[in-house]
Amino acid sequence: MATMAMKGKVCVTGAGGFIGSWLVKLLLSRDYIVHGTVREPSDAKYAHLRKLEKATENLQLFKADLLDYQSLRSAIAGCDGVFHVACPVPSTTSSNPETEVIEPAVKGTHNVLEACVEAKVKRVVVVSSVAAVFSNPSWPRSRVMDESCWSDMEHCRASKDWYFLAKTEAESEALAFGKRRGLDVVTICPTLVIGPVLQPTVNASTLALLRILKEGCESMENRPRTLVDVRDVAEALILLYEKREAEGRYICTAHSIETRELVDALKSKYPDYSYPKKLSEWKAEPISLSSEKLQRLGWKYRALEETLADAVQSFQDAGMLE
Repeated sequence: MATMAMKGKVCVTGAGGFIGSWLVKLLLSRDYIVHGTVREPSDAKYAHLRKLEKATENLQLFKADLLDYQSLRSAIAGCDGVFHVACPVPSTTSSNPETEVIEPAVKGTHNVLEACVEAKVKRVVVVSSVAAVFSNPSWPRSRVMDESCWSDMEHCRASKDWYFLAKTEAESEALAFGKRRGLDVVTICPTLVIGPVLQPTVNASTLALLRILKEGCESMENRPRTLVDVRDVAEALILLYEKREAEGRYICTAHSIETRELVDALKSKYPDYSYPKKLSEWKAEPISLSSEKLQRLGWKYRALEETLADAVQSFQDAGMLE
């Protein structure tokens, strides 16, 4: 398969986040020069990035805000490629979803892409989410969801799923922008991303696993979960950047598992944590997603047991389970 011939300079937006940190680590290990955008480079919560191997010589952090075009322009200038990972994940309730959730996602993505056009980057890989895929009531439940399935924006608005709406709108706009402006845009839609943490702060997807391990709640829904390791997502991002034939959107998922199976798998290895006391039945039909398109490019994922073991070890090391 053809590979983009380069180990040049790339920009990672949201470099200090869960996915961003692992992506920066992998890019540095492969001799890329990395520009990382963060909110405040001097903040102690980004110190883990400076400690990564080869960071001293090959990583530069930029203060940037998705809604501040000039700050993005400075970070992206001179780069061959961009990974747009940053995205605000809202709390469950938002008093003003348009300005708090949707505008930062859509306008922020637009600003990144405009800066990419100006910098003449070769390719942009945008991190979307499976939230932009599966909220589609008209998709037949018996049919596996692939990249042709999009979340229904009117349905998302009616059910006040603002994060789903923001991700769907931002991704569809990104692909349309690419076609309109002649920019090579590829998007990736990961499911729930879990695994070991590099950053000291707890993000939304890590919290999902931490809740199972330490909250000891009375009851939790036995909902089906689709999971993927953060390191496998980072590998997929680099694959989508480097493989010349990559195009359009890609679903990125590895394991489908019910919450009960997840709890049992964790309990058998770590019996002393505070697990949910009861798991209530989940009424909705499970959805089925396929990463076949990504796998055809050569993507592979690791065993769930490895992901869980490494995640728990990293939580212990970071003091997140105390």
